Amino acid sequence: MMMERARGFSGAAVIFIFGMMILQPAWSADDKHGDIITVESVNYQSQAVLGGTVVPARQVMIAAQMPGRVDFIAGTEGDSFVNQTALVSLDDEELLAKRQAAIAAMANADAALRNAGVQFNRELINPQTENSMSGMGVPGMFDQMFTRNFSDMMGFNNPGTDRRADLYSRQVGIEQARSAYTTAQAQLRQIDTKLRDAIGYAPFDGVISEKMVEVGDTVQPGTPLLKFADTKTLHIQVEIPARLMPGVELGQVMKAKLDVGNVEVNAKVVQIFPMADPVRHTVTVKLELPLDAPAAPGMYAELQVVDVNSQAQEVPVIPLTALVHRGSLPAVYVLNAQGNREMRAVRKGGQVDSQRIIILSGLHAGERIINNPRAGITSRSK
Repeated sequence: MMMERARGFSGAAVIFIFGMMILQPAWSADDKHGDIITVESVNYQSQAVLGGTVVPARQVMIAAQMPGRVDFIAGTEGDSFVNQTALVSLDDEELLAKRQAAIAAMANADAALRNAGVQFNRELINPQTENSMSGMGVPGMFDQMFTRNFSDMMGFNNPGTDRRADLYSRQVGIEQARSAYTTAQAQLRQIDTKLRDAIGYAPFDGVISEKMVEVGDTVQPGTPLLKFADTKTLHIQVEIPARLMPGVELGQVMKAKLDVGNVEVNAKVVQIFPMADPVRHTVTVKLELPLDAPAAPGMYAELQVVDVNSQAQEVPVIPLTALVHRGSLPAVYVLNAQGNREMRAVRKGGQVDSQRIIILSGLHAGERIINNPRAGITSRSK
């Protein structure tokens, strides 16, 4: 079969088959070097790329509440524990001895209180002012029979006043005994509180992120013992310049790039600090990462924040699969006006979605490029 290809049409080829002329595009969707697509455009507003740090959603510092010697540590960095697990404890022998003394003091105060109550009831039922004797034997009888009666006749003694004084004295004894008992109870509660402070418990499910002491170390109140963190839920903490804050709000989803294989994820704004740093003039913002994000506390992350102060403009956008890399420069294969293939370096912007990327320079909307370029492709003229 005779076939001849003729030239002379821009970007096209003429094929003669059995005397018929067929006009065929020089580049088609099934070209052996890739698919031909037209560059689209999107409305784009400039973005600032800011560096942040991956932090746990919750992290606490467990510090010593009393002086003592570290007696127990549950584990080391990375060990997981459930809520209310004892993580660290201090030696409590001295406190236990004080507790025993406080219990004894409370028992003595309770006995004194009961005795004071008995004495008050006895005075109430059988007044001592009517039965008391100033001495023993004959002198007491003399005082009872002659002296007291003579004093009563002369008006020196007032039985009613003496009785009220005796009742008041017994009542004061009850109040003093009750106060002693209450004081002993308070001392016991204080010691029990210190005993609880001698043990540091996990406030939630998490892991030991940092350990500052070892068993045997002597600590004082306020000495950091260990850090405990919830690493299942992670946040990105970033300092955003105040001028960019008008474009940030709670619940907003932003693009974040993790320092693990340059993985890009969507992060949700969950906390905006109410005050800016007076020195750096930045506002601290926290964004929640997806549960399956390949990140760990302390890792670096980049965040794309829209600059609402800049003017939006139309920019070209292409599939990520159209990019090729020659050295460190990204490039695309473009079909020029003559239909020839040429490689052109471009400058990348942010990603529109998981499949498309913005081109800031080197390409215009409406141009034709090769998508999914095959291996070994090169620039050539038709």
